[in-house]
Amino acid sequence: MSTNRPHLYAPGTEVMALTARALASVVERGCIAEEALDDCQPPPAQRAAVRAILAGSLRYYLRLLPAVQALLQQPERKPQPLLQALLVVATHQMVYSRAPPQAVVNIAVDATRQLGMAGAAGFANALLRRMLREGPALFAQVDTDPATALAHPRWLVTALQAAWGERADAILVAGNEQPPMTLRVDLSRISREAYLDELTAAGLAAVPGIVPEALVLATPVAIEALPGFAEGRVSVQDAGAQVAAWLLDAQPGERVLDACAAPGGKTGHLLEHTAGLAEVVALDSSGPRLQRVADNLTRLGRVATLVQADLGGEPEWWDGRPFDRILLDAPCSATGVIRRHPDIKLLRRRADIAGFAALQLTLLRKALRLLKPGGRLVYATCSVLPQENREVIDRLLADDWSGVHLLGARDLPLPPLVPRAEGDVQLLPRPAAAGPEAASDGFYYAVLQTGGGAGHDT
Repeated sequence: MSTNRPHLYAPGTEVMALTARALASVVERGCIAEEALDDCQPPPAQRAAVRAILAGSLRYYLRLLPAVQALLQQPERKPQPLLQALLVVATHQMVYSRAPPQAVVNIAVDATRQLGMAGAAGFANALLRRMLREGPALFAQVDTDPATALAHPRWLVTALQAAWGERADAILVAGNEQPPMTLRVDLSRISREAYLDELTAAGLAAVPGIVPEALVLATPVAIEALPGFAEGRVSVQDAGAQVAAWLLDAQPGERVLDACAAPGGKTGHLLEHTAGLAEVVALDSSGPRLQRVADNLTRLGRVATLVQADLGGEPEWWDGRPFDRILLDAPCSATGVIRRHPDIKLLRRRADIAGFAALQLTLLRKALRLLKPGGRLVYATCSVLPQENREVIDRLLADDWSGVHLLGARDLPLPPLVPRAEGDVQLLPRPAAAGPEAASDGFYYAVLQTGGGAGHDT
């Protein structure tokens, strides 16, 4: 009779193993975190835990990896990617979570077996126990490099310091924090004050944000816990993203294009913000992403014309009728939303910025061809790098676009809490210490107005 028994894994082993798989996918394959999460298929009951630990491991990866590598006896013999990812995830749990460190070591050792790396169990055990003993001294050494201590890529630290000087420190601190959970109240259906009362009755604390629709929760919750979410009375959207509808300032009877519309948060807000629009066209090149727009609009009880097409291509989708208003939420480096998407730290490269800027300029020119004389275009990015923002606008205006001008700050229809520069709006991420009422991701907006003449060819 066999005495062999199946190995009983420590609680939490599967979560750690799945997180390691997802992290390895981001690092080795360059996929975004959500795709990596979908690929490893965590059970529904474990998905939230895997997502949270993956986010933390990505957030501090550039600080954690050097500490792990410092413990390797033969640094030139780098462990296989999946094992290295597991060691980083375990180190994250030992340093940044409240889990008992000894328990984390045991879980990580079991995770090697669950991941099919049983031969590395002893190696992982020895290295992580050394991390327990030597961790403080190791991280003190790692942190002598400012970029590593900040857990941001060196090129980005340099770029932020060049662009923002002393304000760069706050942006970098914010980039390592948990993102705030901000709501957008549909003011056509309920006042912000009345909805705040509903939150209070549900035991949820919140404070007003920088625009009249925004409420910032004291503590993030599952969307199912939000009163009226399923009915579309409230949505989750960063306060900075809610500025777009204000700047577009669409009027009843106008025809609006939301270019690069997915996942549809701004489309929904445009429809909530202005009653009686003649039509809102939501354009996106991706069918699956456009389906997300449709799903969001269904929940909100709003209607838009959905078009799958590439704004950068020939406008075969266009019926020739110019738009009164256009929102161009352009593809960008997403350096303003790093705290929300920490995988950006690993996925972006310095060389990417010039490519984004070239694409943004192309899309701007294409979009302006669709705008009627006297119309308004809002150019938006979630970047905090001037190369993708004001420098793109300056290049456009320098290219003899005499029929287009940049609206000055005093002409922008903005709530008083929204900071503005001279002629454009740059919102910067701020640490939680600045207060929830100041919470916003990093967004850039420029408002362009066409003259009475015909637009330019591209």
